[in-house]
Order: sequence, then structure tokens, then C-alpha cells
Amino acid sequence: MRPLFVYQKFGLGGIKMVISASLIEEITALRHQFHQQPELSNHEVKTTARITKILQDWGITVKQTALNTGVVAEIQGGHPGKEITLRADIDALPVTEATGLPWASQNTGVMHACGHDIHFCSLLGAAFLLQQDRANLSGTIQLLFQPAEEQDHGAEQVLDAHVLDNTVAMAGFHNNPNLPVGTIGLKAGSLMAGCYHFDITLHGAGSHGAAPEKGRDPIVAQAAIVSQLQTVVSRNVSPLDAAVVSVTQVHGGETWNVLPETVTLGGTVRTFTDEATVLVKQRMTKLVKQIAAAFDQTADFEWAIGAYPIQNDAQLVEAIRPLVSANATVVTPTVSMAGEDFATFQQQIPGVFAFIGSNGAPDAADWHDPHFIGLDETLPVGIQYFVDAAHGLSTFAAK
Repeated sequence: MRPLFVYQKFGLGGIKMVISASLIEEITALRHQFHQQPELSNHEVKTTARITKILQDWGITVKQTALNTGVVAEIQGGHPGKEITLRADIDALPVTEATGLPWASQNTGVMHACGHDIHFCSLLGAAFLLQQDRANLSGTIQLLFQPAEEQDHGAEQVLDAHVLDNTVAMAGFHNNPNLPVGTIGLKAGSLMAGCYHFDITLHGAGSHGAAPEKGRDPIVAQAAIVSQLQTVVSRNVSPLDAAVVSVTQVHGGETWNVLPETVTLGGTVRTFTDEATVLVKQRMTKLVKQIAAAFDQTADFEWAIGAYPIQNDAQLVEAIRPLVSANATVVTPTVSMAGEDFATFQQQIPGVFAFIGSNGAPDAADWHDPHFIGLDETLPVGIQYFVDAAHGLSTFAAK
């Protein structure tokens, strides 16, 4: 049996972690192995099988669900109580790794470029500790190793599988390379933005490039639309709120001397409140339709939700803050315009989500970058965060 509760100075700042050196060594080795074999959203077959075996070898109950990939497990506490869920995502990105690490991805064109291997390996470490300490726990600690966070709405798949029907509170985290190891960003309210996707199709009339008067040029119309969409935030959203409208794709034309009949545009919108989302969507729709009409054209405007805004439950933040603060430097984080589908769970279940520092170097590559490196030293901080969250949320749920 490993020594589980040995105080050890570890990482930057001399933070005391209640985790044995042997467990940290084991979880770090697992992280390297998983990092070498990343799998894309809804294709995490080997990752799922490996996580399942590890948990079962530790005597943790793995539940049968309708999910094709991903793992759901549970630890029954020794005292009565409610179910809380700890969540980590397990999928990787279609990115070719350029870190040069000795344990870099061996799957060409696939990489854990967002650090999800840090997330689920931290949850594995916490699972081991919580299983050993289960006699002192209250209620049920459910462990959710979620598939398809990056694509395909994995959180919706989890909800549709009724995995969280009995959960009263949730916790998760995302590593943050902009924060130093040993730092945890924790705050109530907004943390990450809602992420929305729009597609615009302009329908004009084609003609020879030498006779533009015989057509209705959608290329000129799209230029006007791209320009005017930049006024949606600057002239409609309060300067005290944050929002982004970015056109990221424009496609039109097949050859050099023909005006096309159609042009398509696509992009993303980021907001932190429902009110801003509704306002931006309404203004965009109106501008697109009216500008198209001014050029004697029609326009289709399509809108899709990528992720809702992360909105942390204030009571849950305060429930875990004293425990988290005892083992890490807790700071008020800068909110991020990136999206995270943990927010989908928060639409139905109170939840708390944190940033955990994973690098902190001035030139550290950010998420989704082929040079992204989340430091191994992040793992004990992530493990301890999940352990602290389990105790804090279980105690809160028992009130």
C-alpha cells in the first residue's frame, strides 16, 4: 500500500500537497503514455479502455452507460449523502505536435494541444485517493471522464445518457498556461465565454467579370457585410460588457474572370451573458438581411451554439475555496473568450469550474497551439483540486 497522505513540498512556491511521491510518479507516467496516444472527439476508444482498466484495478466501480466513449465511475462514501460529480475531458485535437518532447504524440496529426491529458490524469489521481479515503466521504462521488469536449457536443451526449440525473453539484477545471504552476484561478460568475458559430450565404447573380452590370455581385455585398459586422460590438454592446464578432471564413468564386452567384461567410461570436448573445444575434441578422437587400440580393443566416458561458455558482465557489486555498495560491482569474462545454452542465446543475496554472512562462504557447506544453508539475495541483472539490461539494450538498 502506498503512503497516501505524506506532506511533500512540490512545484513552484513550495506548496504542500497531501499526495505521496509514488502516486505523483505513477500519474505522471500515465500522463506521458496517454499524451503519446491522443484520440479525437468520439474516437477515444483506447483512452476509454485504459481508464476503465485503471479504475477497476483500483477497485472503483465503473458504471455501464449509453455513451460510446468516455467513462463514468463512482465511489460510495461511508456516510449518507447526495451525489456530486467530478468531471474531466479526455479528447484531443487535430493538431500536429511540434513540442519536441520525448513523450510527444505518436498519432500523426492528433495532439493533446489543450491539455486534456492533464485534466483526466488529475482525476485519475484524485480517484485513487478518494477510493482509499471512501470511509470518510459522504454520499456518492461520481467520476466523469467526458468524451468529445472539443467537437460534437460531448456534454449533451452525457446529459442525454442520463449520467447526471442524480447529481446535485459538479466541479471541473481547465489548465491555463498563462498562470504559473501552483496557482488556481477561482471566481464566482463569468469565467469563460459562450461560443457561437454563424454561417451566411449570399445569393446574387453571376456574370462575366467584364460585364458586372449583368449580374448582382455577392463579393461586393460580402465586403460590406464584413465591414459592418464590426459595428455590432462597437456600436451596440455596452463598453462595460465583453463581446467578440469575428468573420473567419469567406468563400466565393471559381475562376478569375467570372462573378459568382453565391458567396459564403462564417465565423464566431463570443459573449458572457444571455442578454448580449440575444442582442448580437439580432443585430447581425438584421444587418446581413438589409445589406443583402441593398445589393438586390438575399441572404441566409444560420446560428449554432458551440458552448454556453461558464457561470460559476457563487455558493459552490465559497464551499471549496477554503480547501483549495490551503493547498494552492488562489487568484481571481482573467476571464477567457474561449469556450468550454462544462457550461452545458451548468445550464441544469450547479457547478464550479477553475483555471489551474500549467506553465506561466512569458512565451508559453496557448491552447490549441502545436507548441503547447502543460507542465507535469500541474498534475499534483490538479489532483489536490479534485480531492478538495469532492470534500467541499459533498459537505455543501449535505446541508
